[in-house]
Amino acid sequence: MQYQTATGTLAIEQNKVLRNTYMMLALTMIPTVIGASVGMSMNFSFMAESPIISALLMFGAMMGMMFAVSALRNSVWGIVALLGFTFVAGVLLGPILQVALHLKNGAELVGMAAGGTGIIFFSLATIATVTKKDFSFMGKFLFIGLILLIVASLANIFFQIPALSLTISAIAVMIFSAYILYDVSQIVHGGETNYVMATLGLFLNVYNLFISLLQLLMAFAGERE
Repeated sequence: MQYQTATGTLAIEQNKVLRNTYMMLALTMIPTVIGASVGMSMNFSFMAESPIISALLMFGAMMGMMFAVSALRNSVWGIVALLGFTFVAGVLLGPILQVALHLKNGAELVGMAAGGTGIIFFSLATIATVTKKDFSFMGKFLFIGLILLIVASLANIFFQIPALSLTISAIAVMIFSAYILYDVSQIVHGGETNYVMATLGLFLNVYNLFISLLQLLMAFAGERE
């Protein structure tokens, strides 16, 4: 009887974390969209002049803000830091959105990338939630894949090889899609009990998935003037 009670309590807590995570993830879209609007109006010409330094500074800033979210995750300031992080992430979408919207069908491509990201997220999140299959076995493989992806992305800043960029984007779509399965599964099975950190993980999956899909769509379906 005690075991059944404990199991029921655990299930309730897991459902609560999952519900709070989805609510917070929806909330993060507001500062992200606001940030993207700000980013589209900014002049990022300095990035073209020093692409390597700019990319490293952006990477360092994002990592620093993620560390802040992690450090504050058990207080209300963790939510503030998370929303601040998503605003900055939105601003950093500025350069790719500017390039996309200069294409004849740019707005359509952005919409397709957003729609595709939503479909992939809801499909995989539903699979992880409804089937209740434990995808924790994917963790080590995904982490290794993510490290290799980051290394390849940083290396391509120096080499600027278009084919490698497309390959990185295609692999990123697969890795971050798999991470959605993994992260939702972690919540469902009690591996992640902090909804701030759970939201951060899912936001990064959605964010990088959107960017990767948009890059692929721009490369294969972009109509230039």
